[in-house]
Amino acid sequence: MELGIKNKNVLIVGASKGIGRGIANAFAGEKANIVAIARSEDLMCDVKNECLSLGCPSFEYVIEDIMACDTKAFAQSLIDKYGNFDIVIHNVGGSLISRDPLGGADDWNYALKFNAVASIDMNSVLIPPMIEKGWGRVVQISSISAVMLRGNPLYASAKAFLNAYVTTVGRALAPKGVVLSAVEPGAVAFEGSYWDKFVKESHPRVEDFLRHHQAINRFGTPKEIADVVLFMASELSSFMPGAVIPVDGANM
Repeated sequence: MELGIKNKNVLIVGASKGIGRGIANAFAGEKANIVAIARSEDLMCDVKNECLSLGCPSFEYVIEDIMACDTKAFAQSLIDKYGNFDIVIHNVGGSLISRDPLGGADDWNYALKFNAVASIDMNSVLIPPMIEKGWGRVVQISSISAVMLRGNPLYASAKAFLNAYVTTVGRALAPKGVVLSAVEPGAVAFEGSYWDKFVKESHPRVEDFLRHHQAINRFGTPKEIADVVLFMASELSSFMPGAVIPVDGANM
């Protein structure tokens, strides 16, 4: 199947491990030119070597903490250095934030920025050149928590906000040739992930979780998420602006 990704210029924000690393490897296999953003240079060196071995024609990385920078200025600096991007993947956020449902504005604003607003701020700079060109793909990594509304309330609410952004802004961009979408991973296990430790310990909470919440009765893999991201970043997603796609093993 021809995805039309070869030689496209791809920006992946959050590419050093897990789902982000899987996404980087997937684009490398499609012979895309990659610029990757992460906080750890050691990990990014490993990812670069992996991607080049998979046939990636060009792999550059920038070490930056999205939560500690001016995200709009950072996005502009990326364009100034590497040129405009055809495809942008925002794999940022996480649930390791305050879990206090009665936390104040600082807690909620941090959760929102980490899981949605930082990438939205970058999009305000990254998307206009796509509109001018008449083609672009932006894929946000959301979470099934946005739909199930289970677990950390701040995380789930922030991802629900992100989904609303994708749906509404995706509609606005639809006639301009830019497909903004989101992929909602369910429980994914990989080295260093939340579930990794429990799986290695054969902890009883693993069996309990899978039995009650995963109809497929297993965890997902980064590759299974990356495959859907690839599709949404391809020519084949042209009729899917604003789509929010669960990839969750039939979470329940």
